[in-house]
Amino acid sequence: MASPDARVLILGSLPGEASLAARRYYAHPQNRFWHLVGGAIGRDLVTLDYAARMAALKQAGIALWDTVASAHRVGSLDAAIREVEPAPLADLVATLPSLRVVAFNGRKSAAIGRPQLAHGGLALIDLPSSSPAHAAMPLLEKERLWARLADFLD
Repeated sequence: MASPDARVLILGSLPGEASLAARRYYAHPQNRFWHLVGGAIGRDLVTLDYAARMAALKQAGIALWDTVASAHRVGSLDAAIREVEPAPLADLVATLPSLRVVAFNGRKSAAIGRPQLAHGGLALIDLPSSSPAHAAMPLLEKERLWARLADFLD
C-alpha cells in the first residue's frame, strides 16, 4: 500500500507465513506492528479490522511496502531469507512526492533497503523489529523508538 501523499514509508523485509496466508501485512497475532504504529499516530489500531487499520494508516500519511521482491525462505524468520531479489525501492520512492522519511522495520529490512536509498536525500531511520521473534528489547523501548514516526507526520 503506497499512496502518493504518504509522508512516511515503513519497509518490512518479507511477510511471514501468517501474513502470506492471510494476504495481509503483519497478520501474525503476536506481531506488535499494529500496536507500535498505532502509538505513533495516536490511534488504537489493534482493535480495528484490517481494512480499517489500512485506512487509518493512509489517513495518517503512512505507506507500507517490503524491501524484498522475492526470496526463498523456510518458515518466517528473517534469518532464513535466502536468494534475495530486492524490491526496486528507488522507483517506489520516486512515486511518493510528499515522502519525508523511510523507516525500516527490523535489521534485515534496513540491510536490504538502506543501500538502495542511502543517497536519495530522505531521512532514513532504523526501527526495532515488531516481530515476536525480536523479544530481546522491552516493549516500552520499542514504543519509544517507534514514536519517532510522529515527528514526520505533522
